[in-house]
Amino acid sequence: IVLASCSFDGSVILHRESRPREWTTLYASRNLHNSSVNSVKFAPHEYGLLCVAGSSDGRVSILKHEDDDSWNVEYINDNALGVNSVDFAPYTAYANTSTSTTSASITKSDNPEEKQMEGSGVDHENSARAMHIVTGGCDNRIRFWKKDMNGSGQWELDVAPIDTSTITHTDWVRDVAWAPSILPNTNMVASCSEDRTVIIWTQVQEENGDASASESPWVPTLLNTFEEPVWRVSWSVTGSILAVSSGDNTVTLWKKTFGGGSGWAQVSSVHE
Repeated sequence: IVLASCSFDGSVILHRESRPREWTTLYASRNLHNSSVNSVKFAPHEYGLLCVAGSSDGRVSILKHEDDDSWNVEYINDNALGVNSVDFAPYTAYANTSTSTTSASITKSDNPEEKQMEGSGVDHENSARAMHIVTGGCDNRIRFWKKDMNGSGQWELDVAPIDTSTITHTDWVRDVAWAPSILPNTNMVASCSEDRTVIIWTQVQEENGDASASESPWVPTLLNTFEEPVWRVSWSVTGSILAVSSGDNTVTLWKKTFGGGSGWAQVSSVHE
């Protein structure tokens, strides 16, 4: 088990459970940022040991464990006011628009190092699949970033348009959460804000699997306006239930309604 923690001192530390209830430091990245690190998330395991962190210094950092046991750091300049939350897209989010590293047949290797890699759980055949992250910031906006492993290999702002013509946040975005990939050709991201709203952003890809599908617009739906600022959102493992934590000490559970319309209904609540 590996756990990531972030701190007000600008650090990100990875911890490993060496034995039950005993934790050791796997890697400590001190002064990774110039200000508080507000959020840290692991990438899908298919990409290897990799995590992303967002900071009040306006940057996003990506920490990656390399094959030689070293750590590589990349930075994204997100926005000058600060980043409150980050999240990775599921590995299968853009499966229909991704290509594998090779179309040649794959054979087992007798090389011991390559055998170890085969059993590491990392999908080396599809390791070139683009990585996507979403950020939420103090500028009241969400942003999508993409690293195309078949292209420049650099993190770039995703070209998919974000429709803010009808609904958008008017205060700090406190959390973002990318839903597990359940519905075919559909991506969903939840964002919450100090403006007391939760917005569901939906991207529907073209079914023809064309590369332009990843450029489909993100369309917002207002889940609800709450009585107090909303601090956290979290999807169930099935992607069908969204938990919302708000400033009135209440956690509410929401589920998408079917049979016409695009609304959401509250199905449960817990108050402390």
